[in-house]
Amino acid sequence: MPDDHALAADLATRAGVLLMEVRGRLAAGDTSSEALKREGDQRSHEFLMDALARHRPQDAVLSEEGAAAAVHPDRTGTSRVWIVDPVDGTREYGDPSRTDWAVHVALVEGGRPTAAAVALPASGQLYGTGLSAASRPLERERPVVVTSRSQWGEAEVVAAAIGGVVRSFGSAGVKAMAVVGGSADVYVHPSGLYEWDVCAPAAVATAAGLDASSLDGTALTFNKPRPVVPGLLICRPEYTGRAQSALRR
Repeated sequence: MPDDHALAADLATRAGVLLMEVRGRLAAGDTSSEALKREGDQRSHEFLMDALARHRPQDAVLSEEGAAAAVHPDRTGTSRVWIVDPVDGTREYGDPSRTDWAVHVALVEGGRPTAAAVALPASGQLYGTGLSAASRPLERERPVVVTSRSQWGEAEVVAAAIGGVVRSFGSAGVKAMAVVGGSADVYVHPSGLYEWDVCAPAAVATAAGLDASSLDGTALTFNKPRPVVPGLLICRPEYTGRAQSALRR
């Protein structure tokens, strides 16, 4: 039996391989983007549920795509819960030219993630607890703040506080791993996230030595009855204080 770190990495990797196969097969035909997104989401979800049923039948599961396998217990009152996003960045996955989508697999115990992996299948990258140390930032004149297009205003506030510039692209996992990988310095998303968007990326970032928290610096907790995250800030430590102060103002 693989340990939890190895299992998270293996499942994220294998789900990514499956998603690339589905994408390649359907994109080669006359398949709509919507059909591609539906097929990828469903196939990845089914794979993850089946694999967790085999390897961790006593653990609960929370997936963006719905119910866990029949063997899994209800997550209410369960100490070990896997939180997964079969395709993070479904819109980007539905466009065969895009690479900025991810697969998230995380284990939460007592409300805190203890093992996690984020796969970026289209670029062949895997990040995980026990695998990834934060890379030294690439040489650049100004720090880079990444965000979603809808959150640009808050990101500009942070960028002004640290003398940086703002970039936007794809999924939460891709943006978080940009900070882990050294191509960005801060990821800010003030609102509109679910636990499956945040859990694995935040766990991997923390394990890599970065700061991951709510916007005000409070610790992130997971497996809540309503699985919503009010905001996310992932930073290289040298920027955390200034970013939090700017967001509070």
